[in-house]
Amino acid sequence: MRLIAPRTGRLLLAAGLLSLVAACNANKPGPTASLEGYTPDPALKTASASNLTGRVRHACTVTQARLQNVSEVSLARPCGCYANQTLATLDKSELDAYRSTGYFNDSARAKALNALDSCKLPRPA
Repeated sequence: MRLIAPRTGRLLLAAGLLSLVAACNANKPGPTASLEGYTPDPALKTASASNLTGRVRHACTVTQARLQNVSEVSLARPCGCYANQTLATLDKSELDAYRSTGYFNDSARAKALNALDSCKLPRPA
């Protein structure tokens, strides 16, 4: 898939990766130290639901491709499942927190991990 604006693509990738990393760190205690100093993409605050789904799906495909050592294309369906299921289960406060911070809060991370399991994707260690 070729993106129209390379900068937008990089921002989408960064935001999505950070949300997936945050979701995968749900089993670790305390705040996500690796995200200190991270500045969320301001476009998240006004992004459409389909844009948010695309961000999460793209982050999933990149992360899972590296984790499983497979092509990103092969992960389109399971990562689509993950993105749709995760965002569908978030309540308004969790979605607002994601829009503000660029990553999932603790309760949203738990839902994201459940979505990984439901969509038969391995959890990152």
